[in-house]
Amino acid sequence: MPESIAVSQAARDAEAAPERWVQQYRSVRAASCALAANLAPEDTVVQSMPDASPTKWHLAHTTWFFEQFVLARAPDYRPLQPGWAFLFNSYYQTVGPMHARPQRGLLSRPTLAEILDYRARVDAQVCERLLHPVDADLAALITLGLNHEQQHQELLLTDIKHLFSLNPLEPAYRALSPGVRQTAPPLRFVAGAEGIHDIGHAGVGFAFDCETPRHRVLLQPHAIANRAVTNAEFADFIRAGGYRTPGLWMAEGWERVQREGWRHPLYASEDMASEFTLGGRVATEPDAPVCHVSFFEADAFARWAGARLPTEAEWEVMAASRPQQGNFVESGLLRPQPAPSGDDVQQLFGDVWEWTASPYVAYPGYRPLPGALGEYNGKFMCGQYVLRGGSCVTPADHMRASYRNFFAPAVRWQFAGLRLAKDR
Repeated sequence: MPESIAVSQAARDAEAAPERWVQQYRSVRAASCALAANLAPEDTVVQSMPDASPTKWHLAHTTWFFEQFVLARAPDYRPLQPGWAFLFNSYYQTVGPMHARPQRGLLSRPTLAEILDYRARVDAQVCERLLHPVDADLAALITLGLNHEQQHQELLLTDIKHLFSLNPLEPAYRALSPGVRQTAPPLRFVAGAEGIHDIGHAGVGFAFDCETPRHRVLLQPHAIANRAVTNAEFADFIRAGGYRTPGLWMAEGWERVQREGWRHPLYASEDMASEFTLGGRVATEPDAPVCHVSFFEADAFARWAGARLPTEAEWEVMAASRPQQGNFVESGLLRPQPAPSGDDVQQLFGDVWEWTASPYVAYPGYRPLPGALGEYNGKFMCGQYVLRGGSCVTPADHMRASYRNFFAPAVRWQFAGLRLAKDR
């Protein structure tokens, strides 16, 4: 397996310290079950829309991934549950057929208890394998699998929030702390670096293949906002008629506004006074970053504000020289928080994913991974836009400056906001 599935240092010395490698595996896997522990079994079955998946499916799919790509490397391996590969394969066409994504919510069987048992059995076999010498290929697969699991941990929370928002009772996933009460610093623009710079994975630690190869980009003079756009600022856009002004919108975005009746961010009330959160409906924090907006909404706001969205290269060069700290899932807040005060650029990591102006396409010289894992990222490089920085439901150690998230431009259920940029 090529080095483009970058092997973390923990994977490199797995043979010398197998207990540490097993501990890391068990820690990441346990985090998924801990997130699901707040839910009733009934909550884990339902699928709120085709783009979302039931919690139960997330728990099973991530387990199937380790069974398919780690355990099944042994030529004599026999699947623990024949037929479950059809149910829990996501999009790996080269592995075999799969259950239709929009129908995952119809899978009342296998039960949640059966899936948790499946997880335990697969985990036991993987950990047993890790106590033996670990070659580079296996280390790379485990590392990829754990990062894949962390992606689904974020999706689990994103999807359950969407599901609960459709319930007239607006139930809470769990009680949330009120967070930090502070005023966001005034919006200002900070000059970004210009000239020739390198972006992409630098070769230390894990990265997905779409973050490679590292390559040079030319940045024109520009400036980037010191923080994300707030709820109060987005409310000004609404009051100014932003959702009623076609000249601000991409043609496809305007068509969405008209067809789907968009008048405010997803989960926000009409007047932006309240919003639905993982803690139920609460008063909107005016100074917190606006969240759950599509690329189209982010782009329209930027146009209204006399600015634009940053390119992913501008964002990465700015972020690469800043500390990777912020409001991630470990804070337990599960909700964007106001930017801290300070003279430097804030909130580049955590709180909300930030839409960029860049389409999700291959870097120069990109090569997908061989075999079925080549389907992980490369085949989605069409019709999507890049988001950067992570959110309040992203695991902190899953994030890095070169990380490229991507979604279709009309997606709103993700924890996505925006940061402004300008030409200079």
